[in-house]
Amino acid sequence: MQFSRQLSLLAAGLACAFAAHAQTVKETPNSQFKPTGKGWGELDNVAMQHSNGQAGGASRSASISNLTLHGGPVMVAPTNMYYIWYGSQWDAASQNVLTNLGQHIGGSPYFNINTTYYNSANVHVQNSVTLAGSTTNTGTYGTQLTDANIASIVSDAITSGKLPSDPNGVYVVLTDHSTTATSGFCTQYCGWHDHTSIGGKDIKYAFVGNAETQCASACGATSPSPNNTPGADGAASVLAHELEETVTDPNLNAWYSSYDGKENGDKCAWNFGTTSLASNGAKYNQTFGTMKYLIQQNWLIASTQKCVQHYP
Repeated sequence: MQFSRQLSLLAAGLACAFAAHAQTVKETPNSQFKPTGKGWGELDNVAMQHSNGQAGGASRSASISNLTLHGGPVMVAPTNMYYIWYGSQWDAASQNVLTNLGQHIGGSPYFNINTTYYNSANVHVQNSVTLAGSTTNTGTYGTQLTDANIASIVSDAITSGKLPSDPNGVYVVLTDHSTTATSGFCTQYCGWHDHTSIGGKDIKYAFVGNAETQCASACGATSPSPNNTPGADGAASVLAHELEETVTDPNLNAWYSSYDGKENGDKCAWNFGTTSLASNGAKYNQTFGTMKYLIQQNWLIASTQKCVQHYP
């Protein structure tokens, strides 16, 4: 397996060295979190890993930053999602929040935004996501995970038979609040997605961290959070981000901007649109099943490209 590494952000002029498209895609933290000297500004680490050009700024026009299809595969079959609960510090309430999301995001007006994306044969993504299975790993690789460890967690779950080997699946490694990812969780990204070969099949997977006690201001939810589970509520938006990017750009060579390399989730990162107030005073903008969530918007391809909360 090839595991990509983070590109360096250079503070002076926000310059960076751009890699080829076969790079792990990582979602940058909320713009409120600005590590000293990193100069996040308009830059997005995902963009730098996709783009072959120079870093763009706020002055770029919408037309040159629209998403286009670059010929790679798109997940047009119904999507099966699999959860791997990593760590020993998960509580039932937090698991319920993320399980409910996985059970109800498919078929929703929110996920329907992704049906505007299509492959090179003009076959469109389906508004179909099923939480098809889950398993636990209480900490085989400790609490300091490398990117290689995260891929191994997925591989272990499949090769042990705990989860099926599914090329139409998205395997999400969900870490508890005591676990971190050493390649930059909280400082360089909040989550990421990638793909690798396991047992001869192209397997898509994602990392979604729990920011509750590590970096709530960078990757977490608002306070109070919609379901009074700040770590899980924050992870829910990151999970939606990684799911929609995996479906529309599974091998990092399908839908993204030629100008700045952003995928659909990146285009609307930390953009929540119109919100309402829950009974506990928390902001929310989506309801899945009976639970409320604050979920970032997604990028609509149809007609005018823009961030929206639902489609149509």
